[in-house]
Amino acid sequence: MRNDLFRRLDGWLFALLLLIGVGALGFLGTHYQHTADWTAGGRASLSAESRAVLGKLKGPVEIVSYANPQGDLRQTIAAFVQRYQLAKPDLTLHFVDPEQDPAKMRQLGITVNGALIVHYHGREERLDELSEDSLTNALERLTRSGEHLVAFVTGDGERLADGKGNTDLGTFMGQLEQRGMRAVPLNFSQVTAVPQGTSLVVLASPALPLPSGAVKALTDYLANGGNLLWLTEPNSADPTLKPLADALGIHVLPGVLVDGAGAALGLKDPRMIAVGLYPPQAITRGFALTTLFPQVAALAETSDSQWKIQPLLRSGPQSWTELKPIDDAHPSTIHYDAASGDLKGPLDFGFSMSRLSPNPDKTQQRAVVIGDGDFLSNTFLGNGGNRALGERIFDWLLGDDVLVDLPLRGAPDRVLNVSQTGLDALSIGFIVGVPLLLLVIGGLVAWRRRRR
Repeated sequence: MRNDLFRRLDGWLFALLLLIGVGALGFLGTHYQHTADWTAGGRASLSAESRAVLGKLKGPVEIVSYANPQGDLRQTIAAFVQRYQLAKPDLTLHFVDPEQDPAKMRQLGITVNGALIVHYHGREERLDELSEDSLTNALERLTRSGEHLVAFVTGDGERLADGKGNTDLGTFMGQLEQRGMRAVPLNFSQVTAVPQGTSLVVLASPALPLPSGAVKALTDYLANGGNLLWLTEPNSADPTLKPLADALGIHVLPGVLVDGAGAALGLKDPRMIAVGLYPPQAITRGFALTTLFPQVAALAETSDSQWKIQPLLRSGPQSWTELKPIDDAHPSTIHYDAASGDLKGPLDFGFSMSRLSPNPDKTQQRAVVIGDGDFLSNTFLGNGGNRALGERIFDWLLGDDVLVDLPLRGAPDRVLNVSQTGLDALSIGFIVGVPLLLLVIGGLVAWRRRRR
């Protein structure tokens, strides 16, 4: 009888503890919140880049959503924006019913149910798409000082900013335009000077000699405090560009830069320069991705430069400038020959330059010269950190220093590479293996029941 009493007490005690536990969980659930993201790279939560962009926004951000109260759209938008609010508490969300004031909606240009307008420091960005990329890009554009006008010199065989060819820069510039930059052509056969309001001029690998008027317009632009990105190529010596090189205080060395260390990375052509270590400076601070440069011209600075010149890209100790023609069928047969004028590495092939701006309206003038333009082309942009390095260069040249070191987007497991054999095995497993396994389990269950 005593044992029965203890068993009953144990049962009542277990029930009481269970009720206390459930009540405690309910209390904690209403007062505290915890979210765990176990996906690779944390892609189910706000990305590292989005959090970094939010960290650059000083002051409150207001998001106004023009969504109908009917349905679940407002709840979806609120849940989405809440991920940003957890990282930035002074980011607020307000809803407006677009049907209450149709005239106001037409004035604002609201045509999509759920459209967002983001307000920050008197500026605004409108979004018709609810995604992290679109909202983070909008916030990044608001972080900038305004829309930047990037003029690309055209008319002499340069790489096209909107081109789809292998050597053009259309893919890269398309991504930069989402981040608040606008590319426009600059043809000196139509204008005699760089237009006012231009934030940056890009001279991307001209294939033909530039007219003297174009070179004068570029040197005048530099003299007036303009920012410049010059992408040059090996063995493309253009004597007409010497005034531009002199104005920058640099010299393009003859020959093509080669590196024997590339064989260890699987590069069969020694003209392919892989860079994994970078001289410390503002553009490369914290940058650890390997970049690939297909054909490179080495650079040197002159002794009378008026710029503060810092190395940006540098080849390895096994590199040199090859002056002799290279047989494309047997590129590995080349060798260093000091007697023929080859220069031994390490050699710089990228410079960043800055100085006090001659323009009284600006504080600092900046320029970057790189001995290769292929690394940003449509063909090679996806190699290693090429795109990320290009974005850092443009951000620095445009004075958006706070955006230079933003982390990269993207989850590391977005792409699943499966061979044809593996795909066949998976197909057979799901079509044959899984049904067979279910039949076996069902048979075992039926056999056990019959034995009872």
